[in-house]
Amino acid sequence: MQLESLREEVLDANLELVRRGLVIYTFGNVSGIARAQGLVAIKPSGVPYEKMTAADIVITDLEGKVVEGTLGPSVDLATHLVLYRAFPAIGGVAHTHSPFATAWAQAGREIPCLGTTHADYFRGAVPVTAPLDASGIEGDYEAAAGRAIVQRLAGLDPEEFSAVLAHGHGPFAWGPSATGAAHNAVILEELARIAAQTMALNPAAAPIPDPLRDLHFLRKHGPTARYGQKTGTVTNNPFSGNGDSNK
Repeated sequence: MQLESLREEVLDANLELVRRGLVIYTFGNVSGIARAQGLVAIKPSGVPYEKMTAADIVITDLEGKVVEGTLGPSVDLATHLVLYRAFPAIGGVAHTHSPFATAWAQAGREIPCLGTTHADYFRGAVPVTAPLDASGIEGDYEAAAGRAIVQRLAGLDPEEFSAVLAHGHGPFAWGPSATGAAHNAVILEELARIAAQTMALNPAAAPIPDPLRDLHFLRKHGPTARYGQKTGTVTNNPFSGNGDSNK
C-alpha cells in the first residue's frame, strides 16, 4: 500500500470514531500498517480531530521510530506495535474510551455473549485483560498494556475475538485494515451497551447456549458462511470491517 493512501485511510478511520460518537476531544486513536514496508501510520498525539489532516498522520517503523511526519505519534503507539507484531492478520488497531465498553473495562468484567447480536460478531465473551502489576505500570506502560492483551488472547483466534477490554483502561479493537478496526470498535460499543442494558433489566441473564452462539457466528464467518452476497459488496466477515446487518 502506498503511504499516502494509508494516511488517508487512517485519517478517515479516526474520523469514523468521531462520526459514531465513540470519542470526544482528542480521545482515542486508530492506526494502520503497511506490512510489506513494515511501517505503521497512526494518529498524532493530542491533535483535535476537527483540525487533523492526512499530512498530520505519523509514520513509524515497527520499533516506534518516526520515519515520516513532524508531529509526535499517539502515546498508545507501543500498544499498537505489540499487537501488530503478535498478530500477523491485523492490519489496523483502534483504541477508544467509548462509554459502555470502557465501563465494562473499568468494572474488570468481560462482556458476556447474551444474545445472537453479540454472537454475530464475537464467538464468545469479549475478553478483559488481567490488571497490570507495578512493573507494568511503572515501566514501559503502553507496551505492557499490549503484552497483557496478547497474553489474554492466548488460545483464542484474533479473528473470532476482534477486541479486548484493557482492565481499568478501555477497549482495543482490530481488523485487517484501519477501516476494519474502526468498524469493530463501533460494533463493540453497541454490544457493550446492549449487554449493560440487558444486565440492568435482568441481572441473572445468562449467555446463550454454545450451539446457538456458534450457528450465528459461523453463518457470517469462515468457509461455510452464508450471510451476504457473493459479489464482494457485502462481506461475511466483520473482521474486514464491512457489513452491518445481522439478517
